[in-house]
Amino acid sequence: MPLTNVQIRPGFNKQVTETGAEGQWTDGDFVRFRYGLPEKIGGWEQITDSTLVGAVREQLVWADLDGRKYAALGTNKGLFIYYEGAFYDITPLGTALTGATFDTTDTSATVTVNYVAHDLDAGDLFTFTNVTPPSGAGYVAADFETNTFQVVTAPDADTFTITMAAAATATTSASGSADINPYATVGPLSQTYGYGWGTGSWSRGTWGSASTTSSVVLDPGSWSLDNFGQILIATVKNGKTFKWSPINADPSALTTRATVVSGAPTKSVMSIVSERDRHLIILGTETIIGSPINQDPMFIRFSDQEDISDYTPTSINTAGTFRLDSGVKIVGAAKAKDYILILTDTSAYVMQFVGTPFTFSIRQVGSNCGAIGQHAIKYVNGAVWWMGQAGGFFVYDGTVKAVPCLVEDFVFTNKGGNLGINYNSGEIVYAGLNHLYSEINWFYPKSGSEKIDRVVSYNYEENVWTTGSMDRTSWFDATLYDNPYATKFNATGTPTFPTIQGVTNVNGASIYYAHEIGNNEVDSTGAKTAIPAFIQSGDFNLGEGEVFISMRRFVPDFKLLTGDAQITINLRDYPADGATSSPLGPFTVNSSTDKIDTRARSRFASLKIANTSTDQNWRFGTFRADVQPDGMRG
Repeated sequence: MPLTNVQIRPGFNKQVTETGAEGQWTDGDFVRFRYGLPEKIGGWEQITDSTLVGAVREQLVWADLDGRKYAALGTNKGLFIYYEGAFYDITPLGTALTGATFDTTDTSATVTVNYVAHDLDAGDLFTFTNVTPPSGAGYVAADFETNTFQVVTAPDADTFTITMAAAATATTSASGSADINPYATVGPLSQTYGYGWGTGSWSRGTWGSASTTSSVVLDPGSWSLDNFGQILIATVKNGKTFKWSPINADPSALTTRATVVSGAPTKSVMSIVSERDRHLIILGTETIIGSPINQDPMFIRFSDQEDISDYTPTSINTAGTFRLDSGVKIVGAAKAKDYILILTDTSAYVMQFVGTPFTFSIRQVGSNCGAIGQHAIKYVNGAVWWMGQAGGFFVYDGTVKAVPCLVEDFVFTNKGGNLGINYNSGEIVYAGLNHLYSEINWFYPKSGSEKIDRVVSYNYEENVWTTGSMDRTSWFDATLYDNPYATKFNATGTPTFPTIQGVTNVNGASIYYAHEIGNNEVDSTGAKTAIPAFIQSGDFNLGEGEVFISMRRFVPDFKLLTGDAQITINLRDYPADGATSSPLGPFTVNSSTDKIDTRARSRFASLKIANTSTDQNWRFGTFRADVQPDGMRG
C-alpha cells in the first residue's frame, strides 16, 4: 500500500476534543514551533552557584556609560545586582532601630534581641551596627556586624530571636547594645489577606489603623525596575522609589546600597522612565507627596524633565499630575515606540509626550481589557500584548483587540476538572519575551497553586500557541547578554546569597538560569538533567465508517534528531474510549531508523513524540504510515 501522509498543523488546539482535533496538535511540554514544525526547546544552565533569598519578581538588564553590563533582580526580600558572574546586595535599609539589647543563654547559639515594638516577623532580614556585645557571653562586635541576620522567631512585639555562629559562654539579660537596620520591606511571597492599610507584615509604619476583617487583599512583594540613563530606578510595589548608581558613577557601587530618591512619592504602585523626554513617571501614587495614607491607585505623578527629584508642578518646570478615571487601580504599564501604555484593572490608556504646556497627553484607548498583573505586559514589534484580568489575551497596535487563542479554556477555565489559572494569584503572572524564537511566554500559577508552575506561549510571527510546565518567576530577553536570563523559585530551598547568619528555608531561594543553551538542564556543578519534552496530536481517522484500518508500519521523518526519540501510536475505537498504546509500542527511533513495524488496528489513532534522556534533541517533520482496510469491527 502507498504511504499515507498525515498532515498536522502547527500550534496546540485545546478548545476541541481529542477526536475533534484531527490534523492538529493538542498537548505537549517543553516544545515550540518553528517554520511550522514542532521541536524541543533549548536547554538552560545555572549562571552562578549562588541562590537568592526569596522569589524574584522582576529583573532588568542594562549597561553603564563605560559599557559594563548589569542585571538587577528584585525579590520579595531584597534587591540584588548580578555583575560579571557574582551577586551583590544593594537592598535599601529602613529606619534604624537604635538601642536594642541582647539576652543570651550559656551553651546556646540562640540569642534574644530586645526592642520595644520592633515590627519584625520571622524570616525578615536586617543588619547590626554600633554593636556593644553582651558582656561575658563570648561574642565580639564583628560576630554581629559581619553578616546579614534573619529573624528566626518573633514571639512578641518586643523580642525576636536570632541564631549566632557559635554558642554563648554565659547567660545574660538585657546586656550590650546595637542598632538594628531592617531591610526595606517588599511584601509577602504571594497574594494574601491582611487587615487594612499599613498593617501586618506589609507596608509597616506608624500610620494607618487595622480593620476588623481580613477582606483586604495584599499584593505580593514586587518591584518595578528601569534605568534613567545609567542609573537604576527601583520602586517597591506600594512602597518607596530608590536609585542606585553603577561603577561608572561610583567606584564602590557594588558595596553601596540603593537609596531613596529624594523628593519622590513614598508609596506608589510602580515607576517607569519616559526615555525620549527623560521624565520619571510614578503610577498609583500619593496625592500628597510624603503622605502614604493618601495613596491613590489611579493617580499619576511625573517628574520635571531630567530631574527625578522634582515632582511639584510649577510654571517653570514640566512636572505634573493626572488621575485616570476608568477602573479601580493602575495595574501596570509598558513602554512602546513613542508612548507608554498604562493598564488599569479594566481599561487601557496611552500616555504620550507632547511638550509644553501640557507635557503629556493621556487618553483612554480601551475598556473591558484590564491586565491581570503588573508584569503580565510585554511590548514587541510595534504592539503591546498582555494577559487579561478576567481571562483572555489582548494586544494594542493602535487599537485594543482581543487575541484569538486556541488554548484559552485550558489556561483560564476552572471547570470540569480543568485547572486553569489561579486568579487569586494573578499578580505574580510574568510575561517574558524571547525574540530569538518570536515568543511571548506568560508564566502563571494554576488553580490551587500560589506559585508559578505553568507557561502559555504565543509565537507572534507564526500565530501559534503552546502550553507547558516551565516555571519561571522572571525573564529578560537576550539583549546585552547573548541569552535570555530567567529565575526559578524553590519554595523549600535555602538561599546562599546574601550570606545570612541563622539562615533557614523559610523564604525559599531563587536560581538564575541562562536559557537556549544546549539540550539539558545544567546546574552549577555541570550535572545534567533531562528536559522531558513531548508533543501529542489529536486523533486522525484511520477508518471509513464501520471499517477499521490496520497500520502496518510508519516511516519516521525528523528534520533534526540527536540521540533517541520515543514515538507512541495511541489507538481508540470511539471518541469516548480511553486511548491505548499500539501493541508493539512505544517505539524508539534514532537518526538511522528508516521504518517501524507496528500492529496498530483501530478507527482512530494519535501520535506522541517524546524524549526521556539527557543530550536528546529533535525537530519533527512529517508522519507517513502504511495503512490498509482491515474489515468490520470484530
